[in-house]
Amino acid sequence: MSIILVTGGSGFIASHTILQLLAAGHEVRTTVRDVKRTMDVRSVLQGNGAASLDRLSFYIADLERDGGWADAIDGCAYVLHMASPLPFGVPRHEDELIVPAREGTLRVLRGARDAGVKRVVLTSSFAAIGYGHAPRTIPFDETVWTNLNAPVLGAYVKSKALAERAAWDFMADGNALELSVINPTFVLGPALGQDYSSSVQLIRVILQGSMPGYPRFNFGVVDVRDVADLHIRAMTHPAAKGERFLAVAGEFMSILDIAQVLKRRLGDAGRRIATRELPNWLVRIAALVSPAARQVVPELGKLKSATNDKAKRILGWSPRSNEDAIVATADSLIKLGILHR
Repeated sequence: MSIILVTGGSGFIASHTILQLLAAGHEVRTTVRDVKRTMDVRSVLQGNGAASLDRLSFYIADLERDGGWADAIDGCAYVLHMASPLPFGVPRHEDELIVPAREGTLRVLRGARDAGVKRVVLTSSFAAIGYGHAPRTIPFDETVWTNLNAPVLGAYVKSKALAERAAWDFMADGNALELSVINPTFVLGPALGQDYSSSVQLIRVILQGSMPGYPRFNFGVVDVRDVADLHIRAMTHPAAKGERFLAVAGEFMSILDIAQVLKRRLGDAGRRIATRELPNWLVRIAALVSPAARQVVPELGKLKSATNDKAKRILGWSPRSNEDAIVATADSLIKLGILHR
């Protein structure tokens, strides 16, 4: 079994990945920015059936600082770089996301190269593939890149695209390190604790009835457990070297589609769910005063699709359905008692 570093251990995808790595018998290291977070992460993992926590160790490291990374990486065979800023709201300035995402990725890659790590698997995003394009009927795949010259792109989209570009540019300089990249769509699935992701927050808001209607915005869905599995497959598979893999479970959905799934499947727990869409003109008016609405406007009404053929064909990946991921998210929120918190 290998020694593997998972960066950003308190994150949604990272925590699920750590669970799977421990279950497979690996020795796992993870990073957190604050030593106080170590007990929280350990408690969440233990509460979700983590195997052999004696094989898990913590290192303090920040994406914006050099300290701690060399120690965390030294002796590791693989690094799964999952740490990246993802706020609930809109940042005051886009550099609050772009700088730590890009510079943090380069810190990890330099450290991995210097420590003789075999391969880094980088968590990128569909945000680095599917934005800033004219409407298209052809499914997005791993050959496509987000158009950073588009007039309006949110800070998160820019941060993921720029960070992944920086990673491939770093690799182009030539070294023995290998790189694979995973590009998930909208990641849902079971929340493990009270500290849940901004994607899970959407399901919570829908269930609470806090949204009277939904913008006409389409996106792909994938279960966090399958994203973790895809990272682990890409970590060791010889054919994953130098490749991107798009993680999407099925057809793209609108927020209304998700709300209708929840309404149909949850019975009384879904009684507050609204099931109507907002006209585009109303969202555009809201965007005049709402930064969150403003980020959606360029994508209003754009029908998109993406293919997971490459991950299935090369890595044998088999994701859960959209509906299973959506319902699992809601069930976890109900079970954890944080739905109306």
